[in-house]
Amino acid sequence: MLAGQSVLITGGAGFIGARLAMTLSDRHRVTVFDNFNPQVHDAVPQTRMRLARHGVDVITGDIRDPREVGAAVARTRPRVIYHLAAETGTGQSYSKPTHYTDVNVMGTAHLIEAVRRHVPDLPRIILAGSRSVYGEGSCIDAQGRPACAMDRRQPDLDAGLFQPRSRTGALLTPVPTDATCPVAPASVYASTKLMQEYLLSQAFWGTPTRVGILRLQNVYGPGQSMNNPYTGVLSIFCRQILDGQVLDIFEDGQITRDFVQVDDVVRAFAMMGQARAMPQEVLDIGAGQGATILSVAQTLLACLGAPPDRLVVTGAYRPGDIRHAVADISRAVTLLGWQPDVALPDGLARLAAWSRDQVSYPARAIS
Repeated sequence: MLAGQSVLITGGAGFIGARLAMTLSDRHRVTVFDNFNPQVHDAVPQTRMRLARHGVDVITGDIRDPREVGAAVARTRPRVIYHLAAETGTGQSYSKPTHYTDVNVMGTAHLIEAVRRHVPDLPRIILAGSRSVYGEGSCIDAQGRPACAMDRRQPDLDAGLFQPRSRTGALLTPVPTDATCPVAPASVYASTKLMQEYLLSQAFWGTPTRVGILRLQNVYGPGQSMNNPYTGVLSIFCRQILDGQVLDIFEDGQITRDFVQVDDVVRAFAMMGQARAMPQEVLDIGAGQGATILSVAQTLLACLGAPPDRLVVTGAYRPGDIRHAVADISRAVTLLGWQPDVALPDGLARLAAWSRDQVSYPARAIS
């Protein structure tokens, strides 16, 4: 991507998108398209001011409205589109399947049609995918052989049997997952994210447009909403700790997630847009190692000076949740030259410090 070219970021005022917009604004003409959904955006005026200081143009619009999407694409005539606009959250998607489909699936279809109509020679479109499309992901059996994990059944979860199992009921051991793993979405949210990938890959087949897909693990860091109960478990933990609440830890506390710091994720997106030859394979973006929800909760309690016993392991579970998630990031390292820089302990300390400031000085700007 040559300096000075037009870049459009859908969902560009969000947690990841705003950082990406500011990063790219040093070399490109960046426009963000966002509906500023209050569930996701805690400080809209501050976000607008930050973007304006970086010379980023803001279009307020809804990805569900084909006219607004088309007008944004026609106005900007981008050379790269980053498609980050999406409704996120496994739990909420269970109760709002129509809404998630409207935003994630139909919204992506509207973007495709806008590109075809206004910039049919678009060189690149890059999707913020999700590791949720893997379901339980890669596992091995007792003999170390690859094995498919079945969706966890409600009777097993009710009985406290949380570990992934094979079709025969044998216990499986999770291993890092990459795009060679068959997809098996286990939630409405995951299914809609997978459909985004399919739509983009199929709609631009045989055209000049190259599609890049980054499947993101659990992204965290300063600037993440502390009030949205459906996403960002670490920022929600920080909010609850600072409010003096007891943390509810699901299942037996051993749910494992791959937490990747937001600045590392932004760097991966920037590299995809600027690479001389953008990787055509799906790339997994994470820290490459897992941490249990219990362990990160304990770390955040310590970072914020709260008593270590201010948590309870509840045994409760959510439909569609998966047990283990860890990325195999070797393709991103080899094909993109990317690897994470921020270690989890450092990232948690940064998040805790920012969260404390937010409680004392709401809506403090993120540079």
